[in-house]
Amino acid sequence: MRTAEDDRLDEDAQRVRNWKRWGPYLPARQWATVREDYSPDGKCWEYFPHDHARSRAYRWGEDGLLGFCDRQCRLCFGLALWNERDPILKERLFGLTGPEGNHGEDVKECYWYLDATPTHAYMRALYKYPQHAFPYTELVRENARRGRHEPEYELADTGAFDESRYWDVQVEYAKAGPDDLAIRITAANRGPDAATLHLLPTLWFRNTWAWGRTGEGYWPRPGLRATAPGIVTTDHASLGRHVLAVGAGPDGAAPALLFTENETNTARLFGVPNATPWVKDAFHAYVVHGDRDAVNPSRTGTKCAAHHVLHVAAGGEATVRLRLRGDGDTDAGDVDAFVDATCDARRVEANAFHAARAPAAATDEERRVQRQAYAGLLWSKQFFHLAVGEWLEGDPAHPAPAAERRRVRNGDWGHLYNRDVLMVPDTWEYPWYAAWDLAFHTVAVGGVDVALAKEQLLLLLREWYMHPNGQVPAYEFAFGDVNPPVHAWACWRVYKMSGPRGARDRGFLERAFHKLLINFTWWVNRKDEEGNHLFSGGFLGLDNIGVFDRSKPLPLMGRLEQADGTAWMAFYCSTMLAIALELAQENPAYEDVASKCFEHFVAIADAMNTFGQDGLWDERDGFYYDEIHVGSTEIPLRLRSMVGVIPLFACEILDDALMERLPRFARRTNWFLANRPALARHVSSMAPVGASAHPLRLLAIAPRERLVRVLRYLLDEDEFLSPYGVRSLSRFHAAHPFVLQAGGQEHRVEYAPGESPTGLFGGNSNWRGPVWMPMNYLLIEALERYHHFFGDDLTVECPTGSGRYLTLLEVARELGRRLTSLFLPDASGVRPALAADRRFAQDPHWRDLVLFHEYFHGDDGRGLGASHQTGWTALVARLVADVAAAREGEEMRHTTMWPTAHPPRAAVSRAADR
Repeated sequence: MRTAEDDRLDEDAQRVRNWKRWGPYLPARQWATVREDYSPDGKCWEYFPHDHARSRAYRWGEDGLLGFCDRQCRLCFGLALWNERDPILKERLFGLTGPEGNHGEDVKECYWYLDATPTHAYMRALYKYPQHAFPYTELVRENARRGRHEPEYELADTGAFDESRYWDVQVEYAKAGPDDLAIRITAANRGPDAATLHLLPTLWFRNTWAWGRTGEGYWPRPGLRATAPGIVTTDHASLGRHVLAVGAGPDGAAPALLFTENETNTARLFGVPNATPWVKDAFHAYVVHGDRDAVNPSRTGTKCAAHHVLHVAAGGEATVRLRLRGDGDTDAGDVDAFVDATCDARRVEANAFHAARAPAAATDEERRVQRQAYAGLLWSKQFFHLAVGEWLEGDPAHPAPAAERRRVRNGDWGHLYNRDVLMVPDTWEYPWYAAWDLAFHTVAVGGVDVALAKEQLLLLLREWYMHPNGQVPAYEFAFGDVNPPVHAWACWRVYKMSGPRGARDRGFLERAFHKLLINFTWWVNRKDEEGNHLFSGGFLGLDNIGVFDRSKPLPLMGRLEQADGTAWMAFYCSTMLAIALELAQENPAYEDVASKCFEHFVAIADAMNTFGQDGLWDERDGFYYDEIHVGSTEIPLRLRSMVGVIPLFACEILDDALMERLPRFARRTNWFLANRPALARHVSSMAPVGASAHPLRLLAIAPRERLVRVLRYLLDEDEFLSPYGVRSLSRFHAAHPFVLQAGGQEHRVEYAPGESPTGLFGGNSNWRGPVWMPMNYLLIEALERYHHFFGDDLTVECPTGSGRYLTLLEVARELGRRLTSLFLPDASGVRPALAADRRFAQDPHWRDLVLFHEYFHGDDGRGLGASHQTGWTALVARLVADVAAAREGEEMRHTTMWPTAHPPRAAVSRAADR
């Protein structure tokens, strides 16, 4: 069903109307980021703390509370709140820095992204604001007291929401046109008594004028001014003129308009006289301290707010409405009527858009989870700005930074210039792009906005992102770190979403493929040190999963060969092969590249299985392990972890029907298989299934027998299989820790299903037991591909020891069901991911709110890590659809629509099209 939002997406893609010019691009946190750090030692948390944020102008961006801005973050809108008890005006989210939290950085607020459409024609979010004084000091002090083996101390633990003494502050953004924005803010008093809330919708310009630079992205000082009661007019050299019209307010009176400058309060922070009497934290001084001289009496500046004082009865609510339009017309008409009509109409259209994308068989709760997952994903689009060369140099208008900064971080990434909207892993804890996270984000968001997915993938391959040597930037803490190479996989998946077969965006795939070849070459030249097709890539995004920090030199002689590093490269090869074969169907030149990818894959698979004695395969245990090589001695690190599961991801299927259409590739492949028998054993063949079927060939690291042996561990509930997916480390290591004596030290790994008990290798992400959504998603896809090859002839016991045998497709569906159950209420109304707080099951104002955490407790499913990691955890939106479709298929099978024991492969598995 086509919807109004689909029309807007088409208009935006065709550049007919710029619907995406405004969006939720205002970051949730800019303070304590690397780009704002000009310290000599790289301690970004200390250099720009939360206490400075209200008073200090940012260099590279902005932040705000549930805000909106244009795609270049020139003009920003956000909320400011005060409950008449807090020591500061609430203008941004608070949280603990990396050193302050007992498990690393951690936001200490309660907020949700509830709804969104891809053009941001409708957006809705919720913030829960305590009516008691916000417990800033208590949160810092108690988390500092707690050790790593203790849980984090959260805002709810302080009693901040007891007796429901809090405000539900909901903001809605709705577009009447690309440059005509309706804003509706509703404050609901959930407490038992009447209460007062100061609500200040705030509009301001990002400071681009105070750094002594000119050129692109550096505009002269813009201006805001009051031009009529409730009317603010803006002027900006690049953005043009806009008008903000403020509704009368719940009491019918026009709110006071406050003005100041977005300039640093140097007197407060550094003891240096201010250049202007009106500085960034003026509204804090005005509202909290009653300083009427803090704001500009001429009602001009670069930052303004409408000051509403809301007195709301117990259980009541008050609504404030605003309109921001870009035509310069100061006649706003009836603001309240316009805002209500626009918000209500866009919300109805949002309902239609998401209903069209929800599977028919999905339950109401599954639809809720899917919709909020997409909402969090779309709210994660943030403006990210950093020019590393300028950052290293410092600015002409400010003192030069210390020379040693160049040696601390990103000194060899001076080419990198980012000034774009990017999807970030978590809007507060990880407010920057991360290469491998972004790959999963695009696969998830492709379900609602394929154009965005393609744009994001190509962006990281552009020359102002990708290093001249071919490396893709990892993240701003260390652009040169090595993440798993999943970008090609994401490009391939998104291409498949770009249209029906025969009408897909080949131009996108071709553009991506050329740059991916450069990156692939970088991997081959940089990470295969011995030239033996065994790769070492560092920690590869898996943080503390290793026995020691794999991104640093070994604590003993020798070199480390990584099972996951090598498997990721095989996975990269197989995906590049699939892309090359697709492109070769219209351009035979790609057959040569396909042949190269095929031979490279087989060589990696051979090294993985046979190099030395058994490669990185351990015949005794039946599992893949990292190995230390000291001369001719091989020391397997017998630690059963996700490292040994990733080899299963590397599998690809060749259809002989395709081979017939690519004769040069077929000829070279057949010659290779005939003349290289030692390597040809890594390619399995399957006889035709049915009279018209073509033979299939399987390229996989793990042949059938080894696949089955690994799956015995994987599907064992005493090992990897949890009620909520596959763990990152086997529970076997709870009773049997892995211990390695090396370098005069004991290196120990044991099962830790929750937060990391150690500060090693990062500290706030734990890969020693929890369930991680992206790894499970890749495993599910791999099992579907294996099933497409082996069909129903291969069954495995699931769970191991249960006597219940399933096909690999059924195993994939079982894993999907376990993963989606994290977010769905059980019979008692409890969502396992949110089981720690009874409100999510019992309180009607919390019950329908879903959070998407970074990872999940390996035993009880509790959400852990970043609480708004809707980036890769939003993959659950796709799993919900798969689970619902599989359930629908089972129902149809039981009504004899499918008379066979199992439905046809094409009816329930997308593996053939993957």
